[in-house]
Amino acid sequence: METIRLLLGIICITVVCSSRLPDRNLLSNLSAEEKIRTEILSIALAENGVREQHGKNDGKRVEQYLKHIGLPKGHAWCGAYLSWVYSKAGFSKPRTGWTPALFPVNRLVKKSMPADLFGIYFPSLKRIAHAGIVVGLKSDWVLTIEGNTNVGGSREGDGVCRKRRHLRSIAKFANWIGKERSP
Repeated sequence: METIRLLLGIICITVVCSSRLPDRNLLSNLSAEEKIRTEILSIALAENGVREQHGKNDGKRVEQYLKHIGLPKGHAWCGAYLSWVYSKAGFSKPRTGWTPALFPVNRLVKKSMPADLFGIYFPSLKRIAHAGIVVGLKSDWVLTIEGNTNVGGSREGDGVCRKRRHLRSIAKFANWIGKERSP
């Protein structure tokens, strides 16, 4: 019995050590989809800290997000930010500022993955009125990066922020990376 434990221990140590050799590229083991998701998150997270200039949906970077979808400054821009991020990663869609359009039936998923979109439903507006990108999941919490929000989590914020939202506050998740699903 002791010999078996010793052999299993040696095998485990060999496997762990061989995966940490300095000449190994850890990203080479990622699938094509995982690489795309990593790229989307890298682009999105690089925008963390972007702020509106005067608190009126304006400012150089915010106006670039809006221009990308054909809107002038002054419009809500959480959807424009998402469209801009995906475009920088090589996607032609989504390309909209209308948050409900980010969640078509053929893109909805029950379990989200990093780089999927999330939507928050606002009963007063009777629609999804804020959206962002899933960075990860931690227990009952969704870690996110979002545009047009703030520390308080408002949909009418003033910048790009990393957030932590309770899973129950999320109405829908959408996967724009994989193939469309049949409704």
